[in-house]
Amino acid sequence: MNWELIIKWLPRMAEGAMLTLELVAVAVIAGLILAVPMGIARASKHWYVRALPYCYIFFFRGTPLLVQLFLVYYGLAQFDVVRQGPLWPILRDPYWCAIITMTLHTTAYIAEILRGAIQAVPPGEIEAARALGMSRAQAMLHIILPRAARIGLPAYSNEVILMLKASALASTVTLLELTGMARTLNARTYVTLEFFFTAGLFYLAIAFVLVRAFKLLERWLRVDACQGR
Repeated sequence: MNWELIIKWLPRMAEGAMLTLELVAVAVIAGLILAVPMGIARASKHWYVRALPYCYIFFFRGTPLLVQLFLVYYGLAQFDVVRQGPLWPILRDPYWCAIITMTLHTTAYIAEILRGAIQAVPPGEIEAARALGMSRAQAMLHIILPRAARIGLPAYSNEVILMLKASALASTVTLLELTGMARTLNARTYVTLEFFFTAGLFYLAIAFVLVRAFKLLERWLRVDACQGR
């Protein structure tokens, strides 16, 4: 193991790690925002409300993230209406293509997590909210969603870790995130083990911090106590 080479290029690897963190943070936060109305719709008793989000979730959960990324980055550029449209400066940028694809992908998974969490809320709590005079919207906002957030938090934390690992696919569209930086330095120096070993350590360190952060959040929200009732 050439430690001098690792130390020499460590700042560049750190730059790649920062881009990885940025991609994951934007995707999982934006995905959570988009997933809330979709998860509520998926938990509806009416089939016509569930139909559209079901099709969306079925597509993004049923196809690989890499295929979706290629469809956005390479596929959309084949249409003249896209190249001549106002969104072309965004859609020709690999950074925004990766952000959009990762967000759409994780939205589908988070929406399903939220659907399951909403359906896991004890019916007695919902009935109590309605007995107090709350409307359906008020019960959803003040009772169901807060409880569902606690129930779904462990699954959401797993989705964040999965998106961290999936972010490595962004390197296939020329982004120099952690994996992309390791590949670039490998091509420049013809050294493989050192750079990918360093990338692996960065991924492990980030995953460790995320896991501990979510554990603290679960403890603060007393998720285990809520689920055990």
